[in-house]
Amino acid sequence: MSEGKKLLISTLNPMIEPRDLNEVTAKTGNLYKSITVLGKRANQINTKIKDELHRKLEEFGSHTDNLEEITENKEQIEISRFYERMANPAIQAISEFNDNKIYFRDTNVEEAK
Repeated sequence: MSEGKKLLISTLNPMIEPRDLNEVTAKTGNLYKSITVLGKRANQINTKIKDELHRKLEEFGSHTDNLEEITENKEQIEISRFYERMANPAIQAISEFNDNKIYFRDTNVEEAK
């Protein structure tokens, strides 16, 4: 596992916490724009995590169609547990948003110029 992911697990609280709406609104000037930015970033994070997980689990996939030969692989279980312990993509997006790590721009403002 990469160091960045391990840090992400240890530093982010996976529990949902209440947020101050004024802080969320302050970055974009509009609560709905902020929520849209957060939602899009959460979708990006979710897609990236899902692709990464599928790539790692493909290595363990069996190419036989016999249901009686199901084997338990400790490495596969550890990989699955690692991803289960990760903070929700929405929580990760909120953390990035609060730390000003998300770049966003309002295309409507640029079109008006």
